[in-house]
Amino acid sequence: MPYGYYGYYFDPTYILIIIAAIISLIAQWRVNSAFSKYSRVASMSGMTGAQAARMILQSNGINDVSVQRISGKLTDHYNPSTKVLNLSESVYGSTSVAAIGVAAHECGHAIQHARGYFPLSLRTALVPVANIGSQLSWVFIIVGAILSFNQTLITIGIIMFSAAVLFQLVTLPVEFNASARALEQLESNGILYRDEVSQTRKVLSAAALTYVAAAATAILQLLRLIILFGGRDRRDD
Repeated sequence: MPYGYYGYYFDPTYILIIIAAIISLIAQWRVNSAFSKYSRVASMSGMTGAQAARMILQSNGINDVSVQRISGKLTDHYNPSTKVLNLSESVYGSTSVAAIGVAAHECGHAIQHARGYFPLSLRTALVPVANIGSQLSWVFIIVGAILSFNQTLITIGIIMFSAAVLFQLVTLPVEFNASARALEQLESNGILYRDEVSQTRKVLSAAALTYVAAAATAILQLLRLIILFGGRDRRDD
């Protein structure tokens, strides 16, 4: 019996799942720890996250983006389709260097959008493809496995899942660039002093690890699918 059929044997590809889980947990711990630490450090300017965001947008001539408060913790995001910069409750009214850093990061995305930053446009275009791929890929793979391992259905599922992996990879330069823009804006606009910018950099660097972890997890999941199902018909011949 080929090792690919794990009904009665240990599945060695579970190691990939364990690695992915560990990477994700470490990244989440890092960002929560950094944000919690620097959320207790008040900025010398006394600006809130929302005020800093509005200053950055205005200084870049972006007057058609609104700044709104949303519920949750670290649920901050910029919506390019509605041109709304959403800041979480822990960021919107906070004067901490962590909150200002997160707000500036989201402004980085708004600046990317205004400047026509290609990776952001590509990521936006990939959103529906990635959503469909991540949701339907497993349907094709499971149905293909049920139907005597129909390789055509399984291959379609793996290709669809690859779209979700591509989205995660494209996300990396978008997020790193947004953080770089944020740090530049915070210093050039005098919102934070040099030591404060250094502290904010630690928060944004920790946040960036979550995107690296998401990409690594997606790649490991894809690798596992390929190991389990890729070319199965040839192995069973």
